[in-house]
Amino acid sequence: MAGLSLKDVKKSYADFNVLDGIDLDVKDGEFIVFVGPSGCGKSTLLRMIAGLEEISAGEIWIDNTLCNAIPAKLRGIAMVFQSYALYPHKTVFQNMSFGLQIAGTPAEQIKVKVNAAADILEITHLLDRKPGQLSGGQRQRVAIGRAIVRDPKVFLFDEPLSNLDAALRVHMRMEIAKLHHDLRATMVYVTHDQTEAMTLADRIVVLDSGIARQIGTPLELYHLPRDMFVAGFIGSPKMNFIEVSVTGIAEDQVRVAADDLGTIAVAVKPGPALSLGDRVTLGVRPEHIDQCSTGEGIDAVIDVAENTGENALLKLHTSTGRSLMWSVSGEELWKIGQHCCIRLGPRNLQLFDGEGLAFEQINRPRVLE
Repeated sequence: MAGLSLKDVKKSYADFNVLDGIDLDVKDGEFIVFVGPSGCGKSTLLRMIAGLEEISAGEIWIDNTLCNAIPAKLRGIAMVFQSYALYPHKTVFQNMSFGLQIAGTPAEQIKVKVNAAADILEITHLLDRKPGQLSGGQRQRVAIGRAIVRDPKVFLFDEPLSNLDAALRVHMRMEIAKLHHDLRATMVYVTHDQTEAMTLADRIVVLDSGIARQIGTPLELYHLPRDMFVAGFIGSPKMNFIEVSVTGIAEDQVRVAADDLGTIAVAVKPGPALSLGDRVTLGVRPEHIDQCSTGEGIDAVIDVAENTGENALLKLHTSTGRSLMWSVSGEELWKIGQHCCIRLGPRNLQLFDGEGLAFEQINRPRVLE
């Protein structure tokens, strides 16, 4: 396997910038996931690494080799596509071995490699079948097996699970995580599903309009987002954002207030530009809102209730009509129109300035120590 390095990589079509200066160093054996909304450039970036798309500027290095002018077939990469891209008239064995045959690999060596990959993916019993006789999950295993037999320096995955049903996606996600652990391979994975990103990645690259907003471990992005975009994109359901006014500033906290929320202390470093009366944004994740006794917090009414058993996802409104999402234990049955009392903080609160940038937190979560 090998490392991967992107240096100020850019892509543009005429006057339209798709990617604007991406810098990333991927260590040997690391699992990197690109996430972001549709059109942010994540699949384009993956195709540029693969050599399927020309770069407009910058450098792409694979295994300490500059690859800008190296064609895709010589880069030492293997790509797993969303659409499987299997030959319907060939058997599983023939699909997995086709690339090796084109490369002139001896037949006995091909047989050894295909059987080894099939064993890893538990599809040995499927080698004589054709794609039309396979389920979606089995076809995806074949596509992954076709990549494994090439013994690539870097594996590239372009939304490989998006065509599968929910239950199968969970199973295949676990299989890919196990495959990465067993192969200790360098993998770059594109998805729009943040659950896949959070569970698979060693590090996540959050892309927005061709810019890498933040690069970090899943827990870093969840607990310490750099700005409101990352805070809102990472986490499901998304973070609640509440516009508040600054009512107090101290060395280790900022006090903020809103008519329906009262005054709340947020443990962050205020920064020299912050002043009393400034409008800032308070961020709190639905799962970090606490339940309290009536009269001891914020009174709210349930507008929508989704009781899943494990937990309940509630949409609330406060006395001013403000909407909040609340994720709470499913031990109680919640109903539309029901009154409840909630409390924000003092832990797990975020604060963002007028430009949407996060203030530095005073107490880092223990998991990040």
